[in-house]
Amino acid sequence: MMKKEFKEIKKKAIISEKYGTPDTLKVGEVDKPIPKDKEVLVKVYASSINFGNLALLTGKPLPVRLAFGLKKPKYRIPGGDIAGVVEAIGKDVTKLQIGNRVYGDLASSGWGAFAEYAAVDEKVLALMPSNLSFTEIAGVPMAGTTALQAIRDIGKVRAGQNVLIHGASGGVGTFAVQIAKALGAEVTAVVSTRNVDIVKSLGADHVIDYKKDYFANDSKTFDVIFGVNGSQSIFTYKKNSHGGVTRRHRLS
Repeated sequence: MMKKEFKEIKKKAIISEKYGTPDTLKVGEVDKPIPKDKEVLVKVYASSINFGNLALLTGKPLPVRLAFGLKKPKYRIPGGDIAGVVEAIGKDVTKLQIGNRVYGDLASSGWGAFAEYAAVDEKVLALMPSNLSFTEIAGVPMAGTTALQAIRDIGKVRAGQNVLIHGASGGVGTFAVQIAKALGAEVTAVVSTRNVDIVKSLGADHVIDYKKDYFANDSKTFDVIFGVNGSQSIFTYKKNSHGGVTRRHRLS
């Protein structure tokens, strides 16, 4: 009965059927998703846009098509970050309940956040903090997880280390600054003039305005360098590093 009821209901979604500019996207109607045994149905209240969304839209850089589809988008409904309320659950769902306020990143499980509803594996969702709104929390999953993996897991940042974050004012960079500070590091942030105050407010100990100074000209070395925007050669970073170098192409 549930499957019949779901299929009879049409819901709006942003649909991508070919690579190109935002003009190629259209708003259409799709069947209301049916949650599988380990999935929950989420009524979407908010989502956000990251570099991954741009890659899914344009199919560029070309290597992304190996994952997203060679000639056209493999995933018809884009959107990674999601925040909403659980409306229905599959029979094998154990951690979430109907009515839970949840958020997560769907990039590893078929995308689909740019819609009124999404059927999501419960393992990619978490309960929302009570002090954040749907709009606020929707900006956390992809950018926050990327920063956490880079700073904590790959960079293995610990208290007392000197950390350089190049591209510290974007989505990933702002999280990276806060995570590195929370782990007890001394943080140097590289940003443009207009973002100096922003990263200072997030806890950066030192700020380099790349429009005025080039960080590599400084004789100071760092235990870990996180090149968020991929704008510098890895060899350039190594000149200023006496520890590890974590480098990721632009995500913020």
